[in-house]
Amino acid sequence: MEEKKLDVKSIIGFVLIFAILLGWMYLKQPTPEELEAQKAQQEQVEAEEKAQETTDTVTPEAIAEKPILNIQDSTAVANYKSAVGAFGFTQTQNGSTILKNDLVSLEIANKGGQIVTAKMQNFVTYDSVPVYLVKDGNAEFGLSFSTNDNRVLNTTDLYFEPTLSKSGNNQVLSMKAKVSANQYLEYRYEMKPNDYLVDFTIRSQGLNGVFNSSKPVDLEWNLKGIRHNKSVQYENRYTRLTYNHDGEKISKLSESSELDEETEVDIKWLSYRQHFFSSILATNQNFKSAELTSKNLVEEESKEEKFTKEYTTKTTLDLQGGELSQNMHWYYGPTDIQVLDDYKELGLVESIPFGWGIFGWINRFVFTPFYTFLSSFLPYGIAIVIMTIIVRLALSPVTYKSYLSQAKMKVLKPEITEINERLKDNAMKKQQETMKLYNKAGVSPMSGCIPALLQLPIFYSLFMFFPTSFALRQKSFLWAEDLSSYDTIFNLPFSIPFYGDHVSLFPILASIAIFFYMMMTTGQSMQMQQQPGMPNMKFIMYLSPVMMLVFFNNYASGLSLYYFISNLITIFIMLAIKNYILDEDKIHAQIQENKKKPKKENKFQKKMREMMEQAEEQKKAGRR
Repeated sequence: MEEKKLDVKSIIGFVLIFAILLGWMYLKQPTPEELEAQKAQQEQVEAEEKAQETTDTVTPEAIAEKPILNIQDSTAVANYKSAVGAFGFTQTQNGSTILKNDLVSLEIANKGGQIVTAKMQNFVTYDSVPVYLVKDGNAEFGLSFSTNDNRVLNTTDLYFEPTLSKSGNNQVLSMKAKVSANQYLEYRYEMKPNDYLVDFTIRSQGLNGVFNSSKPVDLEWNLKGIRHNKSVQYENRYTRLTYNHDGEKISKLSESSELDEETEVDIKWLSYRQHFFSSILATNQNFKSAELTSKNLVEEESKEEKFTKEYTTKTTLDLQGGELSQNMHWYYGPTDIQVLDDYKELGLVESIPFGWGIFGWINRFVFTPFYTFLSSFLPYGIAIVIMTIIVRLALSPVTYKSYLSQAKMKVLKPEITEINERLKDNAMKKQQETMKLYNKAGVSPMSGCIPALLQLPIFYSLFMFFPTSFALRQKSFLWAEDLSSYDTIFNLPFSIPFYGDHVSLFPILASIAIFFYMMMTTGQSMQMQQQPGMPNMKFIMYLSPVMMLVFFNNYASGLSLYYFISNLITIFIMLAIKNYILDEDKIHAQIQENKKKPKKENKFQKKMREMMEQAEEQKKAGRR
């Protein structure tokens, strides 16, 4: 009777806390006048940002690092030609060329011959701005080499002459830094229709007498990941440098450390992933080695932060007969399995963070295609609900085993309590008697843990699926505007550490569901005598919902929706098992029958019993 009273009090306490939270949020909500003032202020900020975007084409840092040559200044042009030596033959002309199809738009500048803008044609950020992977000097690609006249040049400082042509339906852009009419360094870009992948070739002609073959040609590619999501910390968590190396191994630099550096060999491709979008450089002739770095730029949640991580790659290209020839590919596009799986020969789909080992396998080959199938004919939120129901029903036999184990332990509780009281001063003897009781009754205290362990691969796979599933990006459901980001029902006038400056409803619902679920699964354990070294179940019962509430407030609403529905279904399944399937009287009768049957010890049980008996004998001998 005391147990039920405590449970009711706990439930009432939790409901009161939740009601107080809602009441506080209601009282603290802005007045209509304050809302109008906030709206006017926000509109002013947005107008200033748009004005800044239209007036500034490059960042101040980019201007300071790479000044634009004034073509009209004959002295400046003469100084440039003197600095670049033989490459001064190239016509110096500022400007750029656009390559675009229905998917991606690339701007290639004459200065440096590199991509200075990469814009997604069909995607926008959380605030409805087009998604840019390269913009305003956040990326740089160039070659550094020595010449026979003792100059050290970098292609980012050289001017290239553009020639745009067609090859069938493909657009071909040739960028040439010339030494003479027939001697040049060429960057060749070839864009196909409706394709994110752009073929990219670096080659030289007639430069075997210009390059200093005793010095290496270094390739450097640097990029600062542009923020695209509502929560910069959440986006940064799934923003990483991933690479294929050393015989198809897939590795990643740290997503959280301030700076991570590695030197790797035999590199096939490098992916500068920016959560849902990726900038990838793949090569047909693997880079022999490369120095890679990833610098974390996010210290805390911020609405002003514009970048997530800074990536750098430095590798060496080999000269063949004094000439350069390297066939590569640029990919600027979504981190979407539906897209990346089309490039099987390059294996770019492996850059998606499906998860480690068996978890990643389940995510990639089970949940991703299953959800893709459901969302092909159902609304995205409903597809999550249906998938959750099917997963929970598939795991219901495991739930049954777990609850059966709990029911058996509940039946044995009086006898275990009696043993604890009788032998409270002899821990070794108490353990022996408890194990003997379990053996006679045919009950294993570990049988309740095994079903939970069997579910871990499923839970972790889904934990990785929802935050990284491109299919959920900017798909709405009920009050959630974006299932791949957090939902918001109330904006706080301040930020709470670890929680944020907003209130998400789905984590609240998931927290309530997990609280009642834990009441059912740990309610009996709470009333049992606390064993030394064992976790406090009552503390865990209250801690888990709080952690869910705080931790998932900034996570994908689709993930919180899954946990809410999953725990709700589990509660109903366990209620059905308790009220309609399991009969505690029958379980008790079966245990009593099991006690009467002679039990044969297996080798492990026999060994454990003998070890305990020896320890008990040694203890007694020590007392004498």
